[in-house]
Parts: sequence; structure tokens; C-alpha cells
Amino acid sequence: MASFQRAVVFSLVLMSLLWGSSQAKDLLVGGKTDAWKIPSSESDSLNKWAGKARFLIGDSLVWKYDGQKDSVLQVTKEAYAACNTTNPIEEYKDGNTKVKLDKSGPFYFISGAEGHCEKGQKIVVVVLSQKRTQVGNYVGSPAPSPVEFEIPAVAPTSSASNLKGGLLVAVGVLVLGLF
Repeated sequence: MASFQRAVVFSLVLMSLLWGSSQAKDLLVGGKTDAWKIPSSESDSLNKWAGKARFLIGDSLVWKYDGQKDSVLQVTKEAYAACNTTNPIEEYKDGNTKVKLDKSGPFYFISGAEGHCEKGQKIVVVVLSQKRTQVGNYVGSPAPSPVEFEIPAVAPTSSASNLKGGLLVAVGVLVLGLF
């Protein structure tokens, strides 16, 4: 009977790990409502925030800003580097922008307000594929080097805490099962 109980507990833990690590999240850009602005310093850069997070396919970025004074432009790598606002992939002006990250790879965003991008109001996020994260290749590992993408940013993390929590539960169950 004890082996059956262990099998049930193990199955439940495994299901919670898989479910918890694959949930899509809405991520507030910069981690706060007033983050879409010209950074006051390098440490205030949105790319600094993006380097401490993980982004997965299905997650969404959310911007809160004054739509009368600013906008969010999704642009190409070249437009990002040059702060070129003329032909964006997408333009958002509503002040409450939500962009779904629907594929792996880098996404580039700049401010549409004149001169703001040149002063650092821009962000690049690198979305990891679900396959790589479920296998665990990137969970808890450092983000890719900015040199890899030739931009001043690093890639993000969002479900590592779920995985760590699930692993903690699994270890606890195994330890309790031994006694």
C-alpha cells in the first residue's frame, strides 16, 4: 500500500511541476506601472530588468504609460539599434499595451516619443522556446550573452520560481517517504 501512495504522490508532484512551469504570464514591463520612461541611469534601464527575467512563448508584456505623450513601437533589430521610429512592425498608443510573445527569439521595442529611444527608452526581450525550458536547459542558468544578439541586453526568466517550488515539494515528498 505504501508504494501505491508514493506513486500517487509522485504523479501529483510531477503534474504540478509540468503545469506550474508552463503557465503563460502577463509581465508588467520594468516590474512597475511607471517604468516606460527615459531611464535615469544605466541601473534603471529596462534591459537590466529584462536580463533578470525569463520570457516564454505565450507570456505577454504589459506597458502602462500616458498614451497622449508616448507610445510603444515593436521594431526590427536594425530599427532598435538606430532608434528608427519610421516603419515599426506594430505601433501601440493606448497607454495600456499588451503584447503576446508568440514565438521564440528576440523582440525589440522602442519609445515612439521623439528623442526618447536615443536616451535609452527601449527594451529587447528574448523569448525561450517551451521545449528548451521544459527540458531544463535554461532554468536557473545565466541569460544568453548580449554579444550573441549584438544588442545591449540579455534574456529573461519567468517560470524558474515555479520549477524551484515544485522541486522543493518533490524533494520534501521523497524525504518524508523515506521515514
